[in-house]
Amino acid sequence: MSELFDSMDELGPTRTIHVYEPSLGLRAVLVIDNVAAGPAIGGLRMATDVSTRECARLARAMTLKNAAAGLAHGGAKSVLFGDPRMPVTEKEQLVRAFACALKNESAYIFGPDMGTDENCMAWVKDEIGRAVGLPKTLGGIPLDEIGATAWGLNHAVEVALEHCDFELEGARVAVQGFGAVGSHAARFLCAKGAVLVAVADSQGAVHDPLGLDLAQLLALKSAGKSVIGYPNGLPLESEAMVGIECDIWIPAARPDVIHEGNVDQLQTRLVVQGANIPITPAAEKRLHQRGILNIPDIIANAGGVICAAMEYQHQSQASALDAIEDKVRSNTAETLETALARQITPRAAALKMAKARVMQAMCSRRWSLY
Repeated sequence: MSELFDSMDELGPTRTIHVYEPSLGLRAVLVIDNVAAGPAIGGLRMATDVSTRECARLARAMTLKNAAAGLAHGGAKSVLFGDPRMPVTEKEQLVRAFACALKNESAYIFGPDMGTDENCMAWVKDEIGRAVGLPKTLGGIPLDEIGATAWGLNHAVEVALEHCDFELEGARVAVQGFGAVGSHAARFLCAKGAVLVAVADSQGAVHDPLGLDLAQLLALKSAGKSVIGYPNGLPLESEAMVGIECDIWIPAARPDVIHEGNVDQLQTRLVVQGANIPITPAAEKRLHQRGILNIPDIIANAGGVICAAMEYQHQSQASALDAIEDKVRSNTAETLETALARQITPRAAALKMAKARVMQAMCSRRWSLY
């Protein structure tokens, strides 16, 4: 718990729970950051290198994202240590065991995240009844299948371009993290005339300044293969994605992929954050200094949690997509207008808006940790 002391403030975190069961190989963490607006929605992330600190940072991002989106939900995050590609039976046992350990934590609603999917949420629902991002057969809206997060990114890009000196038609796009978010973002943007020039996944990257064949890349991913199997273009190490010359750069993978050590390598005009906390604070300030417009995660990638919240209210898929479009467009516009008027970074403008909404929620109720 001591590693979180430097991140505690008036917003939270409310509590941090460590779950450890060596007989099952279960090691996991839940951070409930703030529940002033309502029960917290936050994804279950599974990876071998997750940490309590990362979980706490992601939980805070969810508090701010949910507040900025005007949702009646607070923020939380959970992480499960392990390889998400482990045999399904082993993964199911770990997810079910973790859910059971948190059965009395009614302030937390599980959702899918990196390394987990709708099947994992079905296991959680079966155990404790609190999950979103469920399969259609259980009343869920398949947010990864429809590209809910990317649908929001698509609209954030359109609004951001009103503050740029280029059009989406013909714009060169690079996507770092060609998974559920990145692949759909490429699909939506290419459908509007953008040109996909580079993509990366955990195994490598591929680049073609004249444009990649999106259909071939999607076929590779559908077959469970890496983008490095793409037959044309220039293969690259994943880290080389940072230096690809493009107009729109979308980080859609892990935290802190852009930091002080590589931020000056970026050769783009617009960054739209598809992942959670993909850029360090210092790197974001440097982007601003360089004149690169940067749409922060709590604004740009809120589509997934908006969809999850709509599902929790038993709303339709069509209603969820409409809500994503409305909320992401209006918040992107407000963020950029405030940033311009006050001569501050988009991140500072977004944080100001989100924190004000959290504080308003806290003032409207008798604040209690439980």
